[in-house]
Amino acid sequence: MSKKETNLFELYAEDPDKADDIVFGRVPHPDRRGFLKGAGLATMAALLGGFIPFHRNMPAGFIPAAMADQPMSIPGKDGLTVLNDRPVNAETPAHLLDDDITPVARHFIRNNGIPPTDMDAAGWRLTVDGEVDSPIEMSIDELKKEFEVITLQLQLECGGNGRSFFDPKAKGNQWTIGAVGCSEWTGVRLSDVLKRVGVKDSAVYTAHYGADTHLSGDPSKLPISRGVPIAKAMDPNNLIAFAINGGPIHPMNGAPLRLVVPGWPGSCSQKWLKRIQIRDQVHDGPKMTGTSYRVPGYPVEPGEKVPKEDFEIIESMPVKSLITFPESGVAVPAGAPELTVRGHAWAGDDQVTAVDVSIDFGATWVKAELTQPRNPYAWQHFSATVRFPMKGYYEVWARATDDKGRQQPFAIAWNPKGYLNNSMHRVAVRVA
Repeated sequence: MSKKETNLFELYAEDPDKADDIVFGRVPHPDRRGFLKGAGLATMAALLGGFIPFHRNMPAGFIPAAMADQPMSIPGKDGLTVLNDRPVNAETPAHLLDDDITPVARHFIRNNGIPPTDMDAAGWRLTVDGEVDSPIEMSIDELKKEFEVITLQLQLECGGNGRSFFDPKAKGNQWTIGAVGCSEWTGVRLSDVLKRVGVKDSAVYTAHYGADTHLSGDPSKLPISRGVPIAKAMDPNNLIAFAINGGPIHPMNGAPLRLVVPGWPGSCSQKWLKRIQIRDQVHDGPKMTGTSYRVPGYPVEPGEKVPKEDFEIIESMPVKSLITFPESGVAVPAGAPELTVRGHAWAGDDQVTAVDVSIDFGATWVKAELTQPRNPYAWQHFSATVRFPMKGYYEVWARATDDKGRQQPFAIAWNPKGYLNNSMHRVAVRVA
């Protein structure tokens, strides 16, 4: 149970006292009051948005009122759909991603463990060591003084975005289409820091470590520690970020310091960043081995069993697009059966060269207007005007093409872990 990602309400319905201990480390007492332990108190406080002065008086076996509301409210976030409470994972409905730059309140949350209790930027330290000539340990202020500070629009997407559409189902968070965002991140280039420490010829991979803790509460376990090949780490568009959209990073998005490694699965962008280790082998931290963030090296039949040795680490994400207007289910009056469709497109390490939309289930396509990215790894915006010939039910489909000629498919390329779903996004339209 301690390792299971489960819904808070299901957990409490099964066994309230056990749920208290698992979720918050709260031990029930004969008078029905539970005493929160350190990590548990921090978890609840993070979910509620602040310290709880009278937490010692809280009865065991209940859910705080702010968390009992449906949908669950996360301070500083607006309109997100919570998929999981332990750890907290939440996605953004497509129509709330219509902004060119994703607002902090609309940026999705993907956590693997319990956020740290102390996110004070003033005392935060980052260590860079391993296969380097000169290891360093720096504060955030020192990073700002020692290296050039830049701001980039960078797209992040969870590797499992779109998992809920898999058939047969794949285990894991059942993301629909909203585990993606493109905000303005401010920080220093990871490559500049690596050049400063002097990466040795023996270097193969980075290893990233955060301050979050394992769901079990065991301090000897890490919830996640992933990395990237040295060649990817040296891309000048990777940031050690300390700000988003000109302000502080949201606590659930990795405050006060995180990596942003765009174009690859969001799990490479370690939150609450404390250490970057350079290794002489492919990193083998939690969520790096086995089948985590890996797909078979060849196409497989839906439901097929694949040997572990045939799985390969996911690197660049596939070409994809998202319709952000209109919202699916919109009604269009028959007297004005015209609609401007808009959205965003991205393609991992590559660039999108075209987006087409269809209203007749893919029989014909209309080429959309497509902007150039603001900088490498920023998503691109598209728009197209479509006209519906008569009343009835329609679907608007979007299909992006990248600079290597690869297009979004209609069908899902199934894999056992439910990763990399880049099938075409569709929204429903009814002409009254």
